[in-house]
Amino acid sequence: MSEPTVCISEASHQMLKELSERTGQTMIDLLAKALEAYYHKLFFEKMNVGYAELQSDPEAWTEHLAERKQWDATMMDGLSPDEKWTEDGRCITPEEDKP
Repeated sequence: MSEPTVCISEASHQMLKELSERTGQTMIDLLAKALEAYYHKLFFEKMNVGYAELQSDPEAWTEHLAERKQWDATMMDGLSPDEKWTEDGRCITPEEDKP
């Protein structure tokens, strides 16, 4: 199966080659990691802009904080921190977990 081809500048290719030699990672893996990092950077930048817009509206920000406070009350939902779960989604009780 053939891989898609993307043209990059000679300078970018040289950086990839150097990084590959330094890290032992393939150029393909390095490109994938760089793209993923850039994708996440853009996501969080956009999210931050959204939060800034929300904060600029005092009424909307107050509503958001109130909703966030409601969600905080659901954390753990009464679950015990020592609960253990099986891969099939079954909770193991402390009695079952004893050797």
